[in-house]
Amino acid sequence: MCGILGILSAAPSAYSLDSSVVHAMRDRLVHRGPDDQGLWHGEMGWLAHRRLEVIDPSHAGHQPMLTADGRYVIVYNGELYNDAEIREELEILGVRFTTHCDTQTVLHAVAQWGLGAAEKLRGMYALALVDTQTKTVILGRDPMGIKPLYTTWTDSGCLVFGSEIPALLMHPEVGCRPDWVTVSAYLSSIRTTLGRRTMFDRIECHPPGEWVKISLERRAEIERVNCWENFAPMTTEDSDASALVRDVVTDSVIAHLRTDVPMCALLSGGLDSAIVSLIARRELGTLRTYCAGAKVDGFDDDFYYARMMAEKIGTEHTEVVIEQEDFALSWSSMIEHTGVPMSTPNEVAIQAVAKRLRADGNVVALSGEGADELFGGYAPIMMQATAHLRGLDDPADLDGGLFHLESNAWITREQKSLVLNADAWSLAQEDRAMRAFYREGFRDIQRGTAGCSGLEPHLRFLRKMNLSNLLQRLDTATMVASVEGRTPLADMRVARLAESLPMSAKFVAGTDQIEGGTKISLRDAFRDDLPAAIVNRPKQSFPMPFQSWVAQHATALRTSGFARSVFTAESIDLVGAKPQELCMLAWPMINLALWGERWWGDGVDGPLRALCAAGQ
Repeated sequence: MCGILGILSAAPSAYSLDSSVVHAMRDRLVHRGPDDQGLWHGEMGWLAHRRLEVIDPSHAGHQPMLTADGRYVIVYNGELYNDAEIREELEILGVRFTTHCDTQTVLHAVAQWGLGAAEKLRGMYALALVDTQTKTVILGRDPMGIKPLYTTWTDSGCLVFGSEIPALLMHPEVGCRPDWVTVSAYLSSIRTTLGRRTMFDRIECHPPGEWVKISLERRAEIERVNCWENFAPMTTEDSDASALVRDVVTDSVIAHLRTDVPMCALLSGGLDSAIVSLIARRELGTLRTYCAGAKVDGFDDDFYYARMMAEKIGTEHTEVVIEQEDFALSWSSMIEHTGVPMSTPNEVAIQAVAKRLRADGNVVALSGEGADELFGGYAPIMMQATAHLRGLDDPADLDGGLFHLESNAWITREQKSLVLNADAWSLAQEDRAMRAFYREGFRDIQRGTAGCSGLEPHLRFLRKMNLSNLLQRLDTATMVASVEGRTPLADMRVARLAESLPMSAKFVAGTDQIEGGTKISLRDAFRDDLPAAIVNRPKQSFPMPFQSWVAQHATALRTSGFARSVFTAESIDLVGAKPQELCMLAWPMINLALWGERWWGDGVDGPLRALCAAGQ
C-alpha cells in the first residue's frame, strides 16, 4: 500500500521542474508510505513513490520499479490477490522473477498484456506504467474503486497524477479552484466526487475499473477499457445461493490474508465484519480485533455486539472510544490531510481505530465494507425503491437516478437555492449537470439489466454511486495512520456472484404480514457460525452522535470567509443558530466551510463575481 505520483510529457520543457518540487509533492504522501521513497527521472518526466511495506518488505520491492531492459517503469499502489496465478502464467511466457513482491508481477503483467491485464488482475490498485520506447503511459484503477487516482493536464501539456489531490496542487501549474458543480453535488450527497469530477476544477477522479493508454506525443490518441464492464456474472442456475456465497466469500477472505506484516480486523458488531473476522480467525489461528465508536446513550450498541462476537471466536479485542473533543480535532485534521471535506462522521472513528491498531504494531486491517451495496443491505433505500416502482405506471423508469438523488439528499434542490447565494448557485449550473449525471447513470445501468428484477437496476445504481465513495472513506481514513485497509467483501469475484443472484436471494421487501429481509443469502450462508443476534441485527448507519457534536463547529459558518462568499446570510444564521436540529444542513455546510477555509482562507467572493461576469 503506497502513494504514487507522476509528472509526464513528451516535451522536456513541460516537466523541467526543480527536483525539490517533485520531492515535496511525493513527500506530501508520506503517510501513505512511511517505509521507503523512490524517484525515476527520464526523458518523459518523473515518477515518484512512497512505500508502505506489506509484501516482501525488503529493498527488492523498491519503486519505481523497472523491467530488466529499462523499457517499462511502474509505480503501483495496492495488493494483488491472484499473484501466484499471474506469476505462473507469466513464467510460462518466459518471465523470470527476482522478488516476491506483487509489484514485479503487476509490472510484467502490464508490460506483457497492456490494457488486457485489466481483466486478469484481482486486487485493489492504482497504477501507472510508462513505456519509454513508445512514449505512452497506462493508468489503471481497480474495478471496485478501492484505491484512489487523480489526474490533471497542465496548460503546457503535462500529465500530472497521484494518489491524493493535495500532492497535485503543489505543482506550480496546477490551479486551486473550486469545481462548483461538484461543490453543490457534495451538499446533496456528501460525496466528494461526481463521476470524473472532483471538488477542484480540472482535477479528475480516475473512474473505478478504467484503464487508459495515453500517447504523450499525440495526446488525443487514447485507448480505454473498463475491467468492470468485461466481467460477466457467474452462472448460478440450479445452485444453492447461500452455499455459493459461503464458498466465494470464504475464498475471498483467505485471498486477502496474504501479508508479511502483522494483520488485524475491524469488528463493528455488524454481520459483515463478523463474517470477515470469523474466517480470518479460523485461518490465522489468532487474530486481534478492534471496535471504535462513541459510548453515549443510543450509540454504544456496536461495542456490545463486537464484544459478543470477539468472545464467540476468541480474539484479543480492543475498544477505541471517541469523545466529543476527539471528534472536533479529527474533523479538521482529516480535511487537512485529504484536502476534501469529510463524507461521513464515521471517518473520525476509522481514523482513530487505525491510529490505535498501528500503535499496537499492526499494519494491515481487514474490514467488512462492500456487502450492503452488493447484497442489498440498505433496507430504507431498497424499500424506497420498492415503493417508487409500485407507484409507476411504466416499470421502465427513466428517472430512477433522480429518484435516488432526491429521496436521499442531505440538502434538496429546493433548499439549495436558499442555501447557496445567487453567484454560487449560478456557477453550480443550478444542479443541471448533476441531475443529468444521475439520470444518465441510471439509464446506462437500466439498459444493461434488461430482464432483471425491477429492483436490480436500483441496487446496481447504489453500488455504482455509493461503493467507491465508501471504500475511499476507508482508504483515506486508514492511510492517514499508515494502515492498509483490505475489504474482502468488496472483491470482484464476490461482486460477480452477487450480481448473478436473483433479487430474492438478496432483498425481499417487507409488508404488513411479512418482515422481509436484507442480504438474505449472506445471512443464510453464515447463520450457523454466528450469534443469532448478529445474524439478525439490522444495518446501523452513522453510529456517531454527530447530530449533537456538529454544534461545536457551527461557528465556522460565521467566521469563514469562504462560507460567507458561498452561502446566503439567511442560511448561515439559521443553521448557526440551530445546528443540531438542522444537522442535515449543518453537516455538509460546515464541512464546506472548513474545506474552503483550508484552501481559500478569506473567501472567493472576488473570483465568484469574476467568473459569473465571464459567464463561466
